[in-house]
Amino acid sequence: MTLRACFIGLLVLISQSGYAAIDTYEFKDDLTRERFQALSAELRCPKCQNQNIADSNSPIAKDLRDELYRMLDSGASDTAIVDFMVTRYGEFVLYRPRVSSQTYLLWYAPAGLFIIGIVVVIALTRRKKTAGKPAEKDGLSAQEQQRLDALLKQDQDKDA
Repeated sequence: MTLRACFIGLLVLISQSGYAAIDTYEFKDDLTRERFQALSAELRCPKCQNQNIADSNSPIAKDLRDELYRMLDSGASDTAIVDFMVTRYGEFVLYRPRVSSQTYLLWYAPAGLFIIGIVVVIALTRRKKTAGKPAEKDGLSAQEQQRLDALLKQDQDKDA
């Protein structure tokens, strides 16, 4: 009997999560609904940081969704809405921050690091190629070349 009561209590607690509040918004037309979905997917939740406001259950994300709905309902443009959110929460609220003097490093550092990596690989490859080549004979005087040939011949005779 006690086990059955615990099991029923557990089922009741688990089933309560299905009654979580779901935002329902009435839109004028399908275009406004699509704009709402696109903007809520593009704006980042300031609290959750890795979720957009469409997916987040935090109170601030709900407030942002309500504000987004209010602004869309009043006829604000997407640019005006994004500007409002950026003014209020900073560039962090955007998943794709705008290119500006504050975000140059964010946008161009990966390309710069990639180019530096290519230059380093090319330099190392060239260094290995030149290190593996024997000294050129043209750089030796005739006397030095004869001495080198004699030493090499001596070395070959010892090995044989």
